[in-house]
Amino acid sequence: MPAKKASKKKADKPAKAAKKLKNVPFWIGFDLGGTKMMASVLDANYNVLGSARKSTNGSEGAAKGRGKIVKAIHEAIAAAGVSPKGIQGIGIGCPGLVNPEKGLLVFAPNLGWTNMALRKLLQTEFKCPVAVLNDVDAGTYGEYILGAGKGARSLLGIFPGTGVGSGFVYNGQLVMGKSISAMELGNLLFPGTHIGSPVFGTVTLEDLTSRLAIASQAGIACYRGQLPELDKKTEGALRSIRSKALANAFRSGDDAAMIIFRNSIRYLGMGVAMVVNLLAPDRITLGGGLVEELPGLYMNLLKEEVERYAIPELARGIRYSIAKLGDQAVAAGSVAWLRNEKK
Repeated sequence: MPAKKASKKKADKPAKAAKKLKNVPFWIGFDLGGTKMMASVLDANYNVLGSARKSTNGSEGAAKGRGKIVKAIHEAIAAAGVSPKGIQGIGIGCPGLVNPEKGLLVFAPNLGWTNMALRKLLQTEFKCPVAVLNDVDAGTYGEYILGAGKGARSLLGIFPGTGVGSGFVYNGQLVMGKSISAMELGNLLFPGTHIGSPVFGTVTLEDLTSRLAIASQAGIACYRGQLPELDKKTEGALRSIRSKALANAFRSGDDAAMIIFRNSIRYLGMGVAMVVNLLAPDRITLGGGLVEELPGLYMNLLKEEVERYAIPELARGIRYSIAKLGDQAVAAGSVAWLRNEKK
């Protein structure tokens, strides 16, 4: 048999050239939330160049949490297409009590993490300055510098979410203790109790007003057949009853939904009125998933309740607004704090 004609092999296509990394200065803003964490790469004008998200799952433990934080930052830098050499600093906002001076997350109640040395972790990995703040302090500072509170003398930020956080900026300075974050509005104790109360005879404001608290009550209402539409969509599962599902239940006008919603805002109004009576802010801004789903309704009802419980002369003239920075408030605020502290 004649020998087979040798077939010409197609020349291998040249490998695609690696994408050239942008050599620009950038900062990392990190939002360590009770449910999710997000790393954002920000340029000098706070534009987002890239980001990465992960579920927090605090129950997996602090060691796994540290690994996720570092990985998310690396992924965000890769997504932004910037050279890692351009990193100027990292600002991280954390749920719970922090020691900004030492860069410690002291206690995150919704995660179960204690004494996490975040500054040391991130400086070791990324070799840059690191600022560690409470997440709502960071979000409020971001709104004060870049968003809804721009131009204000004092700004009170209220962010109901997995818990209820607040921050206060006065003349450009965050209100904090000597070595620990403050403004733990969600941990104010009210008379009352429930079977999960750590101190019998008391209930925290967070237990009455957070999105998590509202969702748990909605889950009970689903079980009792009082919120059939919500039950169909979520099967009454706490992890599935998110802000959007709750907002739809409130819009439906079901009695059970409206009772839960109005009561939560009434209690939050009591707590905010306490801050108004003590610090007399000239602006209040609201953020968080549930607020963003029902902005006008939430803001107007809260204003009504604050005016019911606060000293009239102190409540009069406060300007209310919805936070403008959305899910970038904590990232932008923690970076703005870091950059302003370095000046």
